[in-house]
Amino acid sequence: MTARAVTEATWEQEVLNNEKAVLVDFWAEWCGPCRAVSPILDQIATEHSEKLDIVKLNVDENPGLAMKYQITAIPAFKVFEKGEVVKTVIGAKPKPALEADLAAYIA
Repeated sequence: MTARAVTEATWEQEVLNNEKAVLVDFWAEWCGPCRAVSPILDQIATEHSEKLDIVKLNVDENPGLAMKYQITAIPAFKVFEKGEVVKTVIGAKPKPALEADLAAYIA
């Protein structure tokens, strides 16, 4: 299981109406730290798929959502529960640090 891409067209179904908590990775192709953290997110997605969905939103291709959620630096991660943002994490981090940030959603 790897983090899957979402767009403005699939946002409501994949993120806002999801039964599970959803971590959204706001990223861009040109962002080195975004590319560095991507395999870590894929590992977390695989290891915790029963509790947490992980999706990726390309901010260059979906500027409306990036603006709506006030993404000013990437990578940025927002955890959604029942359509609401419940946690925000900014910046690439090693796996143990990301797992600590997400402990409430993957434990």
